[in-house]
Amino acid sequence: MMNTSLGNKRDWAFLSAMICLASLSLVPEALAQPASEATFLSNQRQVSFGLPRAGEGYFSPDGQWIVYQAYPVGYPFYQIYVQKLDEKTPRLLSTGRGRTTCAYFTPDQKRILFASAHTDPAIDLTEKKARDEAAQGGRRRYQWDFDPHMDLYTINFDGTGMQRLTDTPGYDAEGSYSADGQQIVFTSNRDGDADLYLMNADGSNVRQLTNTPGYDGGPFFSPDGQWVIFRSDREKEHMLQLFAISVDGKHEVQLTKNLDEVNWCPYFHPDGKSLIWSRADYSKGPASAKFKLWWMPIETTSTTFTAGTPRQITFGDATDVLPVFSPDGKQLLWTSTRGSDGTSQLWLADWKTP
Repeated sequence: MMNTSLGNKRDWAFLSAMICLASLSLVPEALAQPASEATFLSNQRQVSFGLPRAGEGYFSPDGQWIVYQAYPVGYPFYQIYVQKLDEKTPRLLSTGRGRTTCAYFTPDQKRILFASAHTDPAIDLTEKKARDEAAQGGRRRYQWDFDPHMDLYTINFDGTGMQRLTDTPGYDAEGSYSADGQQIVFTSNRDGDADLYLMNADGSNVRQLTNTPGYDGGPFFSPDGQWVIFRSDREKEHMLQLFAISVDGKHEVQLTKNLDEVNWCPYFHPDGKSLIWSRADYSKGPASAKFKLWWMPIETTSTTFTAGTPRQITFGDATDVLPVFSPDGKQLLWTSTRGSDGTSQLWLADWKTP
């Protein structure tokens, strides 16, 4: 998720299309796609069902499972679910209370990393406020809460043995692993500004990676472990751009630079030669902005990171965000409102590199 605020909340008007409250009716597993998408995507089908809203899914290392966040029926905050990719039955993994976000498999697939605020000492009041708001018609615009009780945890694949990795005042979330499983990169506002941090997989040896005013978040390691990609609004509030920084913090590269656009949720292809992300044009205001998936080739060395010419991947009227590749690079999983009921759900397609 996203943050550019030094406070607990940030209003994100440009994501309003993502979060309309959903009915529980099921939608067809596959719908007609715009012809222009067929160059890159085939065999599109919906993979999340039975929950009002679902998204931000990630593959297990063997490509057989996904972990994602979704709103439970009757509960006002996202929880974490795991699901066999070819099945339709999600299994609750988090505690069932408090805000959660950003789940990610360990490279050995034995545990899952996620962020949770279930230790909120005023959780009853927090939940009541959210329920009261929903009863009054819900939020008029998308708003992500940077809960100061949000910390990083790992849990066994079967839902047992939860362990806390961070215990510092402030928001700690948006974590992911290096390919060797030795490091975690995450976002924290523990110093009053949302920056990127690295730590060992057991939560030790925490060190700051970025230190520029503005939100830095959504980080992922490159497949070779030399770079981290992320999003930041350091140049203009709300107008997220893509950046890459070497893991030693010595080299940083800006990959997009159009302050009339929002660029976010970048993710590496497993071959390390390209990345995919979501982008929307805000030059005419948020009402006309539509998030679509974009792709670009990249070339990297240990000290350089060069972005190639971007290409648009998805089209049409639906919101398309949070794309991730399967471990073998042959499939794409993303969050979309393209289903018949217009709710935010997970979609899967076979991928063809441009």
